Amino acid sequence: MSDLELFHRQLIADIQGGADADGIIPVEAFLEKGIELLTEAGELDSGSRSYFDGRFGKKQLQVDGYGGDPRESGRVLSLIICDFDVSDGVRVMRAAELKPLFQRLVAFLTSSLKAEFRIGLEETSDGYALADLIFATWKSVEKVKLILISNADNRAKVDAISAGKVDGRDVTYNVWDLKRLQKFMEQGQAREDLIINFEDDFGGAIPLLRASGGDVALESYLAVIPGAQLAAIYDKWGARLLESNVRSFLQARGKVNQGIRKTITDEPHMFLAYNNGISATGDSLEIRQTETGLVMTAIDNLQIVNGGQTTASLHAARKTASEQLQNVFVQMKLSIVPKDLSEKVVPLISEYANSQNTVNAADFSANQPFHVRMEEFSRRLLAPAGKTGRRETKWFYERARGQYADKRSGLTVAVKKAWDSESPRSQFFTKTDLAKYVNTFECKPHIVSLGAQKNFTNFAISIKKRWGKDGLSFDEIWYRRLIAQAIVFRRMEKLVSSAYWYEGGYRANIVTYGIAKVVHDTLESGRVVDLDLIWKFQDVPEAFENALTVAGAEAQSVILNPQAVRNIGEWAKKEVCWKTLSDTRLEYAEDFSSFLVDAEDAKTETRNFRAEKSLDEDILRQSRVVELGASFWGEALIWGKEKRALSGMEVGIFNTCARIPSSIPSERQCDLALKSLDKLTGLGFTHPALEDE
Repeated sequence: MSDLELFHRQLIADIQGGADADGIIPVEAFLEKGIELLTEAGELDSGSRSYFDGRFGKKQLQVDGYGGDPRESGRVLSLIICDFDVSDGVRVMRAAELKPLFQRLVAFLTSSLKAEFRIGLEETSDGYALADLIFATWKSVEKVKLILISNADNRAKVDAISAGKVDGRDVTYNVWDLKRLQKFMEQGQAREDLIINFEDDFGGAIPLLRASGGDVALESYLAVIPGAQLAAIYDKWGARLLESNVRSFLQARGKVNQGIRKTITDEPHMFLAYNNGISATGDSLEIRQTETGLVMTAIDNLQIVNGGQTTASLHAARKTASEQLQNVFVQMKLSIVPKDLSEKVVPLISEYANSQNTVNAADFSANQPFHVRMEEFSRRLLAPAGKTGRRETKWFYERARGQYADKRSGLTVAVKKAWDSESPRSQFFTKTDLAKYVNTFECKPHIVSLGAQKNFTNFAISIKKRWGKDGLSFDEIWYRRLIAQAIVFRRMEKLVSSAYWYEGGYRANIVTYGIAKVVHDTLESGRVVDLDLIWKFQDVPEAFENALTVAGAEAQSVILNPQAVRNIGEWAKKEVCWKTLSDTRLEYAEDFSSFLVDAEDAKTETRNFRAEKSLDEDILRQSRVVELGASFWGEALIWGKEKRALSGMEVGIFNTCARIPSSIPSERQCDLALKSLDKLTGLGFTHPALEDE
């Protein structure tokens, strides 16, 4: 059985299992999963389900989802159609089968612009809401993106392919088929053959200056690229051209930089002098020697890691200052990074590259200390057996896309079975899941409703502010309570799906709003949800379930009756929607308080835990220093001095450690000694005593 067949079988099982657990049909579960992946990959800023299947005149119309309000998505209208089938083997899809599916999307789009079609729709239906949104925002739309999500193996090359125009707007086709989903889910590869051919497609090759010798790990080049050429490339590939950190950064500060725009319009000939340019990476490139020097003819998977504002501003100038754009040139620093090094190297390039912005895009990297710490907790901490009493388990945090699949892939059948028991797939969660749980419990359901990527950006900015010097508050007890939040969130999904009052649709919004409402009402009473109890039992108390159900029903009522906007999906993204629900008074059952604790008691519990943990860690550090022994520290001291890697204070501490047991270092000295040892090992220091670590 091939890897693709194995992935297909696992995907079908996951979709069916999720659909059964959540009380929805498999195609809806597949669409939800697809939208989640597309937003994480940058194909969409946000995504929502909006189903319509019918006829208008002689045309067959179908749409399954859309990519949010185009006015908030770079003036791009994204429409989604879903193709899902439960089959024993992998289905093959060819070009002839793609065309009718995209034609249905186009038919829905063009019909939505006609009053007679909209008038014939039920005003409370998803189809009407989307058609009305398309009509209301059409003047703002500059580009239409049609997306097919399928669990078939597509044999046609369809990725950002031009499909002509609708009412003067450029239309592109995009397909996320089984192979592409596999690449992203298992390897984090979002781009499908993002090969940029400068000569054939974008006006000509780019002159290059080699900036690295032949013995370095990475090839580096310097170039000057015409602004119009860079803008045209961005027009085709959009946010997928931006490395994910930069994409998140731009979403957080979405407006075009006024200074850059002024230079383009007023002094385009000075753009190269005034602008810091862009830093970019690629998997590989094609170059040719000419009489005047090297030129780059094509590049595979170009990613801009710094200079996203510059690129987006140049693209915006295509319409507002197209003549001036012809006189704009941009300097580019290009590094060719092999795929096996990209996860580690690209975020560092993003962090260290010169940027016009004071905030580094790398703040949002998966390599940020917060995410590294959460990963470490998830690999080490065992969750209690809980009510089942079977065995302790782990919750697997996937800091980087593909870690879970990679961890399982090299195991034997027997070892894999044991590993699955300890780290079950049902306890697997990602960065965007984590952000969703935390922002829900921080009473930001309107932010969560913006979609996985925008919510994650909001969360990342918040974490950056709260991390401080060493992120002391994000410790084990914080992680345990995070897992409790995950347990509540996933239980709420099932409660909503099976509730008698659930009308179908907008479940994701109802879930986050319902939980946030209970948390809000709890805080108003001076108490908090007992997350420590939920962690202990790995389950949600019945009284809490009852309260969640009450809040969920009211959340649905508020969400399905929009006030500020007509589209339900967009209404749920507004703060006024959350204020409407949070201001509503609800009556909970008498046992409501049984899963709550006094806020001060919870703080005391946190302080006690951290004090006890700190004492334990001090003892462990001191024991480790003594265990390594005087001889070890003496050798480390000599090595560090030879490499000039130790400060005067560190030399003194190592001297103390080298006199063990006649001289025992203090707790503070042990802490500093181990941190200094980490620095030495990073510089290449080795010792038999460290080989088992």
